[in-house]
Amino acid sequence: MYRVGFQNTVSSTKMILYSLIVSSLFVVSCQPEVVEVVKEVPVEKVVEVEKVVEVGSAPGSLVVYSGRSESLVQPIIDQFAAASGIEVEVKYGKTAEMAAVLMEEGNNSPADVFWAQDPGGLGAVAEAGMFADLPADVLANVDSKFQSKNGNWVGVSGRARVIVYNTATIDPEKDLPSDLWGFVEPEWKGRLGWAPTNGSFQAMVTALRSTWGEDKTKEWLQGIMANDVGVYPKNTPQVAAAAAGEIDVGFVNHYYLHRFIASEGESFKARNYFLPGGGPGSLVMVAGVGRIDTGANEDNAMKFINFLLSPVAQQYFAGQTYEYPLVEGVKIHRELTPIAELPKIDIDLSDLVDLQGTVDLLTEVGALE
Repeated sequence: MYRVGFQNTVSSTKMILYSLIVSSLFVVSCQPEVVEVVKEVPVEKVVEVEKVVEVGSAPGSLVVYSGRSESLVQPIIDQFAAASGIEVEVKYGKTAEMAAVLMEEGNNSPADVFWAQDPGGLGAVAEAGMFADLPADVLANVDSKFQSKNGNWVGVSGRARVIVYNTATIDPEKDLPSDLWGFVEPEWKGRLGWAPTNGSFQAMVTALRSTWGEDKTKEWLQGIMANDVGVYPKNTPQVAAAAAGEIDVGFVNHYYLHRFIASEGESFKARNYFLPGGGPGSLVMVAGVGRIDTGANEDNAMKFINFLLSPVAQQYFAGQTYEYPLVEGVKIHRELTPIAELPKIDIDLSDLVDLQGTVDLLTEVGALE
């Protein structure tokens, strides 16, 4: 804080009276019939005014570890930085990798916030005891099924697992099974695609293990591999492959298709299908955030988390990334099926914590090297 003093200077009463008298005399000399009236003008006391200017502290910085791709989330991070003045440093990687880095760094991690693509990564970091509890008013923004039951992470956007299919070769109502198990049938040999290194796919497999059990999940993975499934590095090339006829079906998140349609038009030859039988193949997962308990920038971390739950960020997810906003009152994109109309699935996202167990199983069956 600093102080600035200044003084207003005014003329004395005598000077004002003198000026008035001189002026009056001039008028009288020119117009002798005018009666001179001299009026005393009061002069306020000179006072010294002290102006106090408060200088705030610098906005500071923030370190975010992101399991979300840079192309999807950097624009909204830039908006936060511009609005807050906070200098934001982002470290990008796959959710599982970033979770592993955090746990390896432990109390020495420079991270303030972990923004994960899926609840599996969030659950792993929570299990390691690295998240601080979030305030009740923050958690109240989002339905309890889209946050940690322990209150240490909260979802900021939703992504549904779907089947993406080629519109020229597939009639979804006639050709597609009601759940994931149907794709182990021999008729799907050479027609499938997946991305086993993708965090959302691994979260889905974790959900399979939680609902089907280890043995049936292993059998499903082996059945899909026996059908000569095409392997892709992530969701986007799967959607492109489905549209091109390279595969008939892929296992992806819903929003990638809408990005293609937005850029290439309605003639794009792929569409999404929500498996009517429910189960993990229709899982609505969340991308979520938690504050690292040992982070050096607690206040800025909470500002960032609150920003992600604000109407500005929620509308960004709905309109720009085609995800489901999780805060009530924010409109979804017109192309999306409302969450309430999606197939129901009884899975607690907080239970999807055994990410390493999923990686081990995928490695065991040969889906991962």
